[in-house]
Amino acid sequence: MNSSDHGFNPAFNMAAIKQVFNEAVERVRMPTPMRLRDLIRQIRAARTATEEREVINKECAYIRSTFREEDSAWRCRNVAKLLYIHMLGYPAHFGQLECLKLIASQRFTDKRIGYLGAMLLLDERQDVHLLITNCLKNDLNSSTQFVVGLALCTLGAIASPEMSRDLAAEVERLMKSPNAYIRKKAALCAYRIVLKVPELMEIFLPATRSLLSEKNHGVLITGVTLITEMCEHSPDTLQHFKKIVPNLVRILKNLILAGYSPEHDVSGVSDPFLQVLAVNILGRFLLNNDKNIRYVALNTLLKTVHLDTSAVQRHRTTILECLKDPDVSIRRRALELSFALINSNNVRTMMKELLLFLERSDPEFKAQCSSSIVLAAERYAPNKRWHLDTLLRVLIAAGNYVRDDVVSCTIQLVSDSADQQGYVSAQLWRALEQDTSDRQPLTQVATWCIGEYGDALLYSDVSVGDDPTDIVRVTEDELLDVYQRLLWSPQNTVVTKQYTLLSLTKLSTRFRSNVERIRQMVQQFGSHLHIELQQRGVEFTQLFNSHAHLRPALLERMPPMEVVRRDNGSQQQQVQHSAVNGVLDAADVTTEESAVNSDSNALLVLLGGSDLSSVDAETEQHTAKPPVATPSSTDNQDLLDLLGLDIGGSAPMAMNNINMNNNVHSTNNNNPLLLDPLGSLGSLSSSTQPISGLPSMTPSSDASSLVAYEKNGLRIMFTLERSDMPSTISILMAAYNETSTPMSDFLFQVAVPKTFTLQMMSPSGTIIPPSGSVTQQLRIQNPSKGALRMRMRISYSSGGATIQDQAEMNHFPSEGWQ
Repeated sequence: MNSSDHGFNPAFNMAAIKQVFNEAVERVRMPTPMRLRDLIRQIRAARTATEEREVINKECAYIRSTFREEDSAWRCRNVAKLLYIHMLGYPAHFGQLECLKLIASQRFTDKRIGYLGAMLLLDERQDVHLLITNCLKNDLNSSTQFVVGLALCTLGAIASPEMSRDLAAEVERLMKSPNAYIRKKAALCAYRIVLKVPELMEIFLPATRSLLSEKNHGVLITGVTLITEMCEHSPDTLQHFKKIVPNLVRILKNLILAGYSPEHDVSGVSDPFLQVLAVNILGRFLLNNDKNIRYVALNTLLKTVHLDTSAVQRHRTTILECLKDPDVSIRRRALELSFALINSNNVRTMMKELLLFLERSDPEFKAQCSSSIVLAAERYAPNKRWHLDTLLRVLIAAGNYVRDDVVSCTIQLVSDSADQQGYVSAQLWRALEQDTSDRQPLTQVATWCIGEYGDALLYSDVSVGDDPTDIVRVTEDELLDVYQRLLWSPQNTVVTKQYTLLSLTKLSTRFRSNVERIRQMVQQFGSHLHIELQQRGVEFTQLFNSHAHLRPALLERMPPMEVVRRDNGSQQQQVQHSAVNGVLDAADVTTEESAVNSDSNALLVLLGGSDLSSVDAETEQHTAKPPVATPSSTDNQDLLDLLGLDIGGSAPMAMNNINMNNNVHSTNNNNPLLLDPLGSLGSLSSSTQPISGLPSMTPSSDASSLVAYEKNGLRIMFTLERSDMPSTISILMAAYNETSTPMSDFLFQVAVPKTFTLQMMSPSGTIIPPSGSVTQQLRIQNPSKGALRMRMRISYSSGGATIQDQAEMNHFPSEGWQ
């Protein structure tokens, strides 16, 4: 019997029949899984995070169950849903092997999802990488260009050094393919391989040369990108490819002069992605209506401005116009580029435009823009009056979005500009009269300046403009009325009230009358709900009552705050040296803050009392400030009573010298001068000045070494040596960097009990290279032969982070003293 009589079609072989049968059974046995769009809809419909997790956990459990089946007809759909779940931040690593199964499939849709999953989910496990390497090698030899493209994209995304070495020959072969699509993908993949394994670039050199003669611009630009990467890794390669520069210039020239070309036209520009090798063309891109082209132009100019500033300066007007663009990304790039273009010649024009932008900008721009304006003004200001006016406009325009560095920088500049203090106080008073609840930093600067220079505002005619008749006149009652509003306004922050309260207390020594009203206003804060304001209210009230004789000396005017800047790469570090209320300069301080139980002795030291440890006469000869009169011991005891402290009979740790810089502490920004509104007494400092004229130290053969500190890869050793001076030892501090990262800005500070005398020499450096060291000499006198206790503070920067730590050293040998 003929088989055709029964309707049998020989085209259906048994394998195809078996596959159709298995798929039908699979669909009957398992329900149709949820589609990706339905899952997205359910997740977005979740009203809480808990509901979202429930939906995702339920779907992940279902996907796991289907993965256990060997021949799942819905593997592609389930992996696609798993990738979406992974993008939401949920764990999806259990789908790695399923991605490999999809890659091995013959269907393009399966391969596409499988390769995407491999790029997102694969980890560094060796067995997984071995499996995908075999799959990639097979697909790189496929006859379908899109399958080859998928394999090249995946290899470029996840290539490990081992995979790069195994498949580099395949990529090099595809760079010579007659198909332009494949050549472009292969060149990009070769670029990623060179990034991973630079020594493989020699394999790609012959094929890369041929890419530069391409007529297809997609292949040409990928070839240029690959050549650029090679030249950065190899000087020999750079010299080799310098010969092709005329060819590239000729290609660019043809693009510009050839006119309209349908093949390369993008919004009227011939292949802009290739032309961004030329700076002058970018100015035309900025005028384009397409916002993507404007963004590309700004981004490229931003990278070019440091190489050729004059070429970019020609487009300054166009760049400033981009600040008005409705697109936020374009405004952000234009703002960065505008600050990069500022110099001493155009600072007035540029700052005028940037201040207008600051006034009208969205809140997200105000903080960064205001800080950048302050830094630019500090660097390029033509005179102090212009500099101060610029800072005041920043405080007004940026409002509460001003960063702390702007407040501190403004206060420092005012204190250092004696001839402008009355003018600034008058300008700030006019701003303070208005409602400043949305300008807290402005209020802080204004109250600080008025507290310092209020007498100039009250008792002299101050002109605030070019017109000499524009005079500001303020009475004491008007000033106190404004302060009353500021102190009790619920819109003002606690920090602003701290500035205002201290300023009000200082005004009591500037006013000719109304001191009683000030006392009453300050006394009201003695019962304030905020503990910090309450404490200051109580302490300041005592300065009006039983300790009124201390008030003029404690609240006298601050001297100018001198800022010494030194360039360190692209950053500016600032160190402040000031003598506040007649106390020694910060550079002369050699010891650290006292222990917790030594508040009374620290205050005695601050006020120059008789109980503090004496300072060597030779040390005093090297201080930068002249000697000043100090209050009597009675005054010291009065202040101790004022603060409720008991000196007792103990001998706690105290500082030999203290910097009473009661309004300055450091911050992690370019202007580390934050004024402390609370007037906290005392600050930490260390000696960086050499002390000359001291007897030489004679090391002994029995010198001993101690480990003083060991943490985070930093080890500090103390080597004790005897001195020819009685009751004196010399300690050689050596700090070792046991990490692979350099430690910069290294600062070592020490405090000892008041019965000891400490002298610190200059350190050998402030940068500790990897496996390197820094040394510093310490000399300690111990007349009472007591046990030495030492508190240390260590600070340094490593890996972009600032590390600070404290430690105590109490196990010094007692037999070291003569």
